[in-house]
Amino acid sequence: MLNFEQRKQLLTERYEALVGRKNSPIELGNGIFERYEHPVLTAEHAPLHWKYDFNPETNPYFMERIGVNCVFNPGAISLNGKFYLVARVEGNDRKSFFAIAESDSGVDGFRFWDHPILLPETSDPDVNVYDMRLVQHEDGWIYGLFCTERKDPVAPRGDLSSAVAQCGIARTKDLKTWERLADLKTASNQQRNVVLHPEFADGKYAFYTRPQDGFIDTGSGGGIGWGLSDTIENAVIEREIIIDERHYHTIKEVKNGQGPAPIKTDKGWLHIAHGVRNTAAGLRYVIYAFLSELNDPSKVTHRPGGHLIAPEGVERVGDVSNVTFCNGVIAQDNGDVYIYYASSDTRCHVAATTVERLLDYVINTPEDPLRSYACVEQRTQLIDRNLQLASK
Repeated sequence: MLNFEQRKQLLTERYEALVGRKNSPIELGNGIFERYEHPVLTAEHAPLHWKYDFNPETNPYFMERIGVNCVFNPGAISLNGKFYLVARVEGNDRKSFFAIAESDSGVDGFRFWDHPILLPETSDPDVNVYDMRLVQHEDGWIYGLFCTERKDPVAPRGDLSSAVAQCGIARTKDLKTWERLADLKTASNQQRNVVLHPEFADGKYAFYTRPQDGFIDTGSGGGIGWGLSDTIENAVIEREIIIDERHYHTIKEVKNGQGPAPIKTDKGWLHIAHGVRNTAAGLRYVIYAFLSELNDPSKVTHRPGGHLIAPEGVERVGDVSNVTFCNGVIAQDNGDVYIYYASSDTRCHVAATTVERLLDYVINTPEDPLRSYACVEQRTQLIDRNLQLASK
């Protein structure tokens, strides 16, 4: 059996090899984006000093004391030439917390900071927090909007699963010091996947919401909402309108939600979202995209049919299988775009593309006609055009 120092040395070497591993794009994808060979963050990327007691007197076998189960659903931001992911880290105890990983390249070399974020609590403490969306707002702050979860106070006796989810808000200037603001107030019983628009709308703070009747069941919740608040310190949305609704027998028939804050382009606001449908094997989460008007982000102009990213290969396996989910994207000034997505609530990946390619995709990909017959007609038109070109 290995002794304390031997285990520590070998685990350290393995960790450094993982963090230093180079990542390469997978060639010949769909032309819209390139997946990368390796995940950018996993549970194994958690520093050893988060998990192990380094004192041989209190931990003679160099055992893992506080385990990390998975790392997923990262918010993303670029500052001063570096890439930062605010990842959801879940311990073996099922509690999630936020931690920042930093990279020079955006596709590999992500290394967690020494300490996770000690997020301030409100007067009603969170039981769990997760899925932070980061946005640099024009007011000068960096905001982190996340899900704050508490036990449902009206759940029947013995029901230890029912929860109330709402939108927590924190802000920072440097990703190091965080100020906790009051949770967002809306008329909805549940709010998850809330995202702050990066600019004022009519002089107000604008939010993408996901009104929902229950913690799991969407109920009468109709899709991705839009609402305005006079302030951010005590944000209140009086009225929500649905801008991207759910549809029967589509990738978003069960529920859908905004991913990260949209990307501003000369053709409009480019949105990345997630859609959920039911299957015999359970819920299937995929990522899709749409475009809204530049001067009125609440008006959607293009809705390409189907998914942008769906789980493939090992991405389909994990704590919650058959899931891809995105709440972090970085768009560089040169037009490069890095989409950070998680697979099966277990690990974080990156897909690389450009604003130009994403705009081509959302503008020129036909919308879902919602019926099999119409889908075949749509595909036949493409086939006929291609056969005609081939015959020339």
